[in-house]
Amino acid sequence: MTTSSAAFPLLPGRHTPVIASSLVVSGYTGPVAAYGDMVWPLDPLSANPSADRKKLYWDRFPAGHRQEFRLLAWTMINNPLPDWFLVGRPAWHSRLSATTLHSAVLHWRNFATWLHSRGTAGLGACAEAVFGAYARHVAARPGASRAIVTTTLSALTRLWAFDALSPAPLGLATPPWVRNGIDDYLPAQTSRGENATEPITPATMGPLLVWALRMVDDFSDDILTAWAESRHLTARADANAATPRSKARLKHYLEDLTTRGAPVPSRQMFGRTMISARYIAAETGCSTSQINALAMTERWRDLGEYVRNHPGPCPLTTPVTGRIEGERWTPAVDYTEIRTLMRHLGTACFIVIAYLTGMRPGEVMGLSTGCCPEVPSGQHVIQGRVFKGSSDEEGNHHSAGTLRDVPWVAIAPVVAAVRVLEKIVPDNGLLFDAAAHTFQTPRPSDGTSLGYEALRARIEDFVTWTGHQALRLGRPHETIPDDRHGAIGVARFRRSLAWHIARRPGGLVALAIQYGHLRTAVSAGYASRSRDGIHELLDLETARATADTLTTLHQDLAAGTGISGPAARRAIQAAAHAPYFAGSLRTARQARDILDNPALAVYDNPNALLMCVYNPQRALCHRTDTTDSPRLDRCQPSCANIARTDRHAQELRQRAAALERQALSEAVPGPLAERLHHNCARLRAQANAHIRDRVTRESTL
Repeated sequence: MTTSSAAFPLLPGRHTPVIASSLVVSGYTGPVAAYGDMVWPLDPLSANPSADRKKLYWDRFPAGHRQEFRLLAWTMINNPLPDWFLVGRPAWHSRLSATTLHSAVLHWRNFATWLHSRGTAGLGACAEAVFGAYARHVAARPGASRAIVTTTLSALTRLWAFDALSPAPLGLATPPWVRNGIDDYLPAQTSRGENATEPITPATMGPLLVWALRMVDDFSDDILTAWAESRHLTARADANAATPRSKARLKHYLEDLTTRGAPVPSRQMFGRTMISARYIAAETGCSTSQINALAMTERWRDLGEYVRNHPGPCPLTTPVTGRIEGERWTPAVDYTEIRTLMRHLGTACFIVIAYLTGMRPGEVMGLSTGCCPEVPSGQHVIQGRVFKGSSDEEGNHHSAGTLRDVPWVAIAPVVAAVRVLEKIVPDNGLLFDAAAHTFQTPRPSDGTSLGYEALRARIEDFVTWTGHQALRLGRPHETIPDDRHGAIGVARFRRSLAWHIARRPGGLVALAIQYGHLRTAVSAGYASRSRDGIHELLDLETARATADTLTTLHQDLAAGTGISGPAARRAIQAAAHAPYFAGSLRTARQARDILDNPALAVYDNPNALLMCVYNPQRALCHRTDTTDSPRLDRCQPSCANIARTDRHAQELRQRAAALERQALSEAVPGPLAERLHHNCARLRAQANAHIRDRVTRESTL
């Protein structure tokens, strides 16, 4: 039962709070805007630590329409939609989250701007035809999708509904889509949501994960130790007193360096090379003010130019223990770079957790210390909150999220990333606490985490930094290439995990983390959740991979490609279905239609150079049980489910030739060369068997 709209019967005054005290979330201690303010922060409505901090800016509304929209926004914030409106609208909620409320007012602003451009006097002059004209205007804009137009029209529906609740109603006409249905005002259906998000390509995701895991596993101890040393050094420098003795030590230090032509510890700021005052102050025991004052004297007036011509590092004493193939990853950790390294370390932890768990970005950013407790069995899980679909007892969005009833599975790299983050942030705090991850002057936490935009920028910076490190270390092959679909962002890791698991069965995730094992781990974490969440994404990607395999096979067979093997005829029959679903998979239901059809169970296995036309009763990869999918890392050459095409035969010969070249190398020991020759013979025998036994689609008709 919703609250009566009579709770706010009076018109607000200039100093009336924008948000009633009863609606302010628990724990919020900041200010609440007044009705007359030109900016209304919506922070008091949100308890989600990773949510963007939204504000309503009234100076961006046309002046002639500002006051009427301001009153309706105040009404929407403080009043729920009434029961009479919600009847027959099961997808609607009586109250909006801060983010959705902000979005609705932005749509109102666009509407106000459009009305102003037409010279419309005010909302009271908006007849039904005006709403219809605006709906057609929105649908005709370039890039307007069905989802965008639906959101826009829903926001205008709320505008109409809250005018009826307003203490000074304007008498808005009923929008025509409320009477006649919304479908006539929408463009054609297109894919949307995370199912339409492009996965990160393997060429980008592979080295990105390599570097992220290196930061967590190999570099983190060095970076965290150096960070502690740098803070101690900074505190020591700031505490140094300016005395005649300390000034003498400083002069002696600089005279020694400049006399020898030695570099001076320096830092980069605003594109300029400058003396590193804090580092030198800590080294000499002087104060930073003495360094700045000395540089102004006539004797040392050219010190700045000398530093620019002789810049030097600021090495910390922290021993470097991290290695890349036996070599230290850096000669020393530099005082001027430690904040950047800490920022990259936090970014690496986010990449590892987001990619190897399948969490949504907001769920990762909502994790707290202690979320992954130590367990005797070693089978770690992560307790956290889910925000998507989280609702209170009235069905409205619950901004603080709800505790997940089934924990996420945490494999070893994820546990390591969590442990690193727990060393960065305060106890009982967020793992990605915004205050802790600034790495500037310590400040108290306000309970918020790093936002989406901040993490997007940090990921791009991390990619740039790793590229420089790869070149510096003589490993250009480990630079992270640009993804052809654009910026990596934060929302693509979840889809990428599902894509890579489905497309690379039995393969490796960077440093020998098996996709097959990961699929088992991730799926187990969702086993009791009615196949929702990432399990649906896994199903969808597996179905798309199957559809792509069948489509390619259908095209090859139509072009006269030959096929061999005990399952060749079953593969031909399966490929005949390809035109019916190629490119049309958008929903989990469509995916299940394919995955539940045993006649379509065809999986390409590039590692074994074959296709598996899966029949669980004949499968040799499952000795004692049968499942709905094969174990492609256990393909047996005598299995009745194998089929090969001309392409596979060609690849068999190419692999045999590569092994033969390796066997003939003088650097290869005799026993190993013998095994390589044996494998060459086996691969060529399989290719010859294909040529001997191959059939075409026409020959089987």
